[in-house]
Amino acid sequence: MFNKLGERIMNELIVYHGGTERIEMPVCKFGRKNLDFGHGFYVTNLREQAISWAYNMAKSRNMPALINRYKLDRDAVLREARCKIFKSYDEEWLEFIVANRSGENVADEYDYVEGGVANDRVVDTVNLYIAGLIELSSALRELSKHQPNNQMCILNQEILNRYLVYEGTEEL
Repeated sequence: MFNKLGERIMNELIVYHGGTERIEMPVCKFGRKNLDFGHGFYVTNLREQAISWAYNMAKSRNMPALINRYKLDRDAVLREARCKIFKSYDEEWLEFIVANRSGENVADEYDYVEGGVANDRVVDTVNLYIAGLIELSSALRELSKHQPNNQMCILNQEILNRYLVYEGTEEL
């Protein structure tokens, strides 16, 4: 989208990253591997979810909980990047999570992945499925009881640099 002067107008979505560090210049390939959506920089548009992430990390590290706030031009990302969007906890989402958590790195073919978090509401089901203790149909039946929350993983540094703008950090 452009204004009358031909300048690009950013369609901004406010997103958050919870943790224990101020992150003004995020790096995609920093941090833990084998996460839900691959080795990238994770944000959410759900402030309460980011706060929960921050408190969990702060507790494990014995550090203050921080929430970083950014503007994301999601429309531009969806137009210009290789994207994968999961709208529900379905078989495709489950297999994607399982593959990434087991180190297969199926997320590497994307620049941006968005969808539900394998958090405390559904992680037991995911882990039981990974361990082979429940069948796919049982896992999907259990997952269908939950409305997905939202996480976004930016896996491409160029996309991250171009479309994510740091706004500030708040101590919780």
